[in-house]
Amino acid sequence: MLSPDLLKLTQSTKEVSQWGRMLCFVSYGLSIGIHISDRAILEALPNYLPPNWQPFSSARLDKLYSIMAVSDSPDYLLSDETGELAKSQDLEDIFEVFDSELRLWLGVSVQNRLFVHAGVVEWKGKAIVIPGRSFSGKTTLVAALVQAGATYYSDEYALIDTDGLVHPYPRALSIRQGEGQRTKRCPVEVLGGLAGEKPIPIGLIVQTQYQSEAQWSPQEISGGQAVLTLLDNTLVARLRPEFALPILGKAVSGAVILKSQRGEAEETARVLLQHFDNLINFNREENHHDTSC
Repeated sequence: MLSPDLLKLTQSTKEVSQWGRMLCFVSYGLSIGIHISDRAILEALPNYLPPNWQPFSSARLDKLYSIMAVSDSPDYLLSDETGELAKSQDLEDIFEVFDSELRLWLGVSVQNRLFVHAGVVEWKGKAIVIPGRSFSGKTTLVAALVQAGATYYSDEYALIDTDGLVHPYPRALSIRQGEGQRTKRCPVEVLGGLAGEKPIPIGLIVQTQYQSEAQWSPQEISGGQAVLTLLDNTLVARLRPEFALPILGKAVSGAVILKSQRGEAEETARVLLQHFDNLINFNREENHHDTSC
């Protein structure tokens, strides 16, 4: 029996020649086609598509990829309009490159969202955003926050709209198995968590990186420093700074921004949520005091 995602994907399948297929889907308003050569590619492909993709039947495409078995060879070939992107006998290697290339292309091509490298969870109606690129430890901390009760939004991108609100990008978490090993894709449900569904304002930005035996000792930094940190992790920072900066300014307004090295993720997650609870309670007391006056 076909999985629901695979069944949905086959709705957009067009036969090209022999077993060759063209798969078409839409993601964040952009249409993508993938030319594939065999069933093994089709069956694995849904695990590497962006969250919330939908089948797409139009002939107009914004981007075209090809994942093909090479004739008279054990190799698979990934390419796009610019040429060859990857070649390997291991299909999972091909998919990892495809996933990375597609995410990067979406991040610089989508016009109404800002893609910022960051982990995101929701806690009591506000986003906790952890900016950082690969190997910064953000996925581990996001997983620990989810296991502590936070709602999952992303371990890869904070998707920020023109009003400064963060939208879900709930792909499966990419959890590293060890040095030199592939990441394991882990649906948030396996961690006992749930994915968020609605845009939310940022309540807390955490600039942190794992360091063995580090103690969590946060310092509050300014909104301007936070904007620069987010900008440094924004895909279109150099291409469209005039688009990015106003959005980031709105996103950080009203947020608390903390900076510190961290130790183990589980303890940091517990302290972070407690810190956030204290901030929320403090703000409520301040607002009540102002109203009373």
